[in-house]
Amino acid sequence: MKLKSLHDLLVDEMKDIYDAEQQLTKALPKMVKAASTPALKKAFEDHLAVTKGHVDRLEDAFQKLETKATRKTCEAMKGLVEEGQSVIEEEAEPSVKDAALIAAAQKVEHYEIATYGTLRTFANQLGYSEVATLFQTTLDEEAEADQTLTQCAERINAKAAK
Repeated sequence: MKLKSLHDLLVDEMKDIYDAEQQLTKALPKMVKAASTPALKKAFEDHLAVTKGHVDRLEDAFQKLETKATRKTCEAMKGLVEEGQSVIEEEAEPSVKDAALIAAAQKVEHYEIATYGTLRTFANQLGYSEVATLFQTTLDEEAEADQTLTQCAERINAKAAK
């Protein structure tokens, strides 16, 4: 796709994060299974449900822009998921593994926060206020997930440090 305008860039970035969110829906169940702490398992399970909503919201945004919802391979998420898989496969004490899972998950959240913030800004600049609102809602949910992971980390990291 040739990027001739900010609209083209917005759509291209939407395709990228659409793929990223779908990659994440496949990776999160593995994170749930690998986590040993009930609160962390729940955080991953809850975020899986929210992530499925992000996919739906992106499809709504594509529709509002009268564009077909298609995926463009998100190489960044591919790498982050691979990094998470390495953590899952690592032999470690349960609390240490949980701390590593949180670190991997927060890298994902920060990538998503950066992406949705950018998408919201592009949409606002283009006058797509409804689409910008969709991205702000997702951005708020990603920030909440990051905060939940931070709260889990505060307890788990203390245990892992012993």
